[in-house]
Amino acid sequence: MERYIEKFKNYLVVEKNYSTHTVKNYLADLAEFSSFLSGKDIKEVDYLAIRKFLAYFRTKGISKRSVARKLSTLRTFFRFLCRDGYTKNNPIANISTPKLDKRLPIFLDEKRILQLITAPDKKTFQSARDRAILETLYSTGIRVSELVGIDIDDIDFISGVVKVLGKGRKERLAPIGDKAVNIIREYMDYRNRKKRTDKKALFLNKSGSRITQRGVRRTVERYIKVLSIKEHISPHTFRHSFATHLLNRGADLRSVQELLGHKNLSTTQIYTHVTIDHLKSVYDKAHPRA
Repeated sequence: MERYIEKFKNYLVVEKNYSTHTVKNYLADLAEFSSFLSGKDIKEVDYLAIRKFLAYFRTKGISKRSVARKLSTLRTFFRFLCRDGYTKNNPIANISTPKLDKRLPIFLDEKRILQLITAPDKKTFQSARDRAILETLYSTGIRVSELVGIDIDDIDFISGVVKVLGKGRKERLAPIGDKAVNIIREYMDYRNRKKRTDKKALFLNKSGSRITQRGVRRTVERYIKVLSIKEHISPHTFRHSFATHLLNRGADLRSVQELLGHKNLSTTQIYTHVTIDHLKSVYDKAHPRA
């Protein structure tokens, strides 16, 4: 099993060009599957073995969404094994993905998001950096993984765009607003005076090296506590708020898809569901019998 997993890892990295984070998740799922098999040869794995594996996690109280992700990993893994001739049968071919409840993304209204991004006072290196991080997340709608990967040279301060490396290591240009650019300039004054081990990274931690995704999450959590926000907020909430506010203000779905870096329009369409309050407001004002 370990030999096949190693070949699959090379496939994900070399052929699919997946990010380190994505590859890590695939390998974690396969490690659990390998442990469950207890030395059983991969060629002997059948439909029943897959069903038992999935049932095992259901008895542990694992959510449907997590089980669906593990099933997706196995589906990709066995498809790879069949394609390269390591096994002739695909035991997962006839197993359907469990139906998932649609979860609407959590977002903050414009007033709350403004309170959050202006919470840092910009009087120290850390608070100036935190303000720049929060402004950038909301101004661009980029993922946290994309934010921590930004180098100074990736920002065009004159044109107001930033180059980011998205899923599948695909580069794209994301517009960044003047307010965010000005805040980043203020942070740069602190950054340039700081002793740093990473001279390329835009956002640094207190040690002077590139900030991590965990560091960004802690930054967001810090100001959630300051403002006593009760909603379950994460860095991704800025992305949800970014998309929702754009649609509420009249942006078309295709444009929002491009801005978010979504491969499929269906991924972006979930944000149309959270604009119902806006639609009801328009309806109340426009319909003669509302």
